[in-house]
Amino acid sequence: MTDWTNYARNLQSACATRRSISEICREVGINRQQFNRYIHGQTLPSAHNRQRIAQRFGLTAQDFALPQQAFAQALNAPRTERHVGAVLKDGFPGDLAALQPYLGFYQTYHLSMSWPGKVVCSCAVMRAEDDGTVSLKTLERIADADNAIRQLSKYVGTVAWSRNRIFIVERSLGRDVMISQTTLVPFETHQRTYLRGITMGVAWRCENTPYASRMMFRHMGATTDLRALVSRCGVHNPSDRWLPEPVRRFLDPADPKIVSIPGLSG
Repeated sequence: MTDWTNYARNLQSACATRRSISEICREVGINRQQFNRYIHGQTLPSAHNRQRIAQRFGLTAQDFALPQQAFAQALNAPRTERHVGAVLKDGFPGDLAALQPYLGFYQTYHLSMSWPGKVVCSCAVMRAEDDGTVSLKTLERIADADNAIRQLSKYVGTVAWSRNRIFIVERSLGRDVMISQTTLVPFETHQRTYLRGITMGVAWRCENTPYASRMMFRHMGATTDLRALVSRCGVHNPSDRWLPEPVRRFLDPADPKIVSIPGLSG
């Protein structure tokens, strides 16, 4: 079993090499009060937080359990620049605690370029994984009788929280991989059902034309009726009365500001 008795003192030594504690807290996504408890040895960070803190100093979590002299050598040892992919991966999931309220099942809606003027309804589940990441699995089921199309698509992705925004990167499963990106605005204080945002990808029926569309995630809870969730998937008219009113308003194709969303537009 790892001996973490040196953790607080080693963390103090590591922090002394940086400009400020506040800067470290912002980078790691841990509030200052909680971080102070780690420094003063009042509590040991969770395994996930130990890993996040260590990454910011270019070390492993196990390095912080070393005797002080050995830790000082590890801290001051020259290090080669990390691969850009590893640096990017550090951004996921960002603040895991902040993502906890958003875990669960969703019905998702976005305007489709493959079916112009139509709303694609899909279903998804957001879960915390054992390795400290947050995953998103999406199912898209489409039946277009007029064009003799029956499509079942599955996507897997990873979710991050940063600066009070939720970021999702997904890829399709199968031979022809598609990648999409979604940015969502967290729930408002008195509204705990709908996440609004923008999704970007390519339209497979329009020569892989890039598109950006408004996207809405409807939270269905930590558990849900999976059969009902999947049954609602498909391509629908924006005026369909079964679509929730907030969804119909937000995805109104007559609104010219398709990608201009308060809090998201640059």
